[in-house]
Amino acid sequence: MKNEKFSLRKRVKSFGYAINGLRVMFSEEHNSRIHLLAAMVALVLGWFLKISPYEWSLLAIGIGAVFASELFNSALENLADHLSPEKHENIKKVKDLSAAAVLVFAIVSVVVAGLIFLPKIWAML
Repeated sequence: MKNEKFSLRKRVKSFGYAINGLRVMFSEEHNSRIHLLAAMVALVLGWFLKISPYEWSLLAIGIGAVFASELFNSALENLADHLSPEKHENIKKVKDLSAAAVLVFAIVSVVVAGLIFLPKIWAML
């Protein structure tokens, strides 16, 4: 489809698919709701503590990275389950590695949030 003519209608329609992917993630992936709660807490803290634009950018990158990795993890797990519904050690390994990627991003995001928020909270005390 590389020779297909550009279509604004098709580009707008593709946003619908992406929005549906977000809907699926938040309705079916329980960990995404935990990430959403953590993101909301971080955003409220950022507003309350009046963090700098640089700190906002780090926070946004962290939140985005966690959600993006969660989406990739969910997509990979769904594809793996479709291709191999029965238990298979290699599929388990792939799914575990994908879940570990989400965990790494989440841990790094918590560390970054701590580096942003803890000094400000400490100064208030």
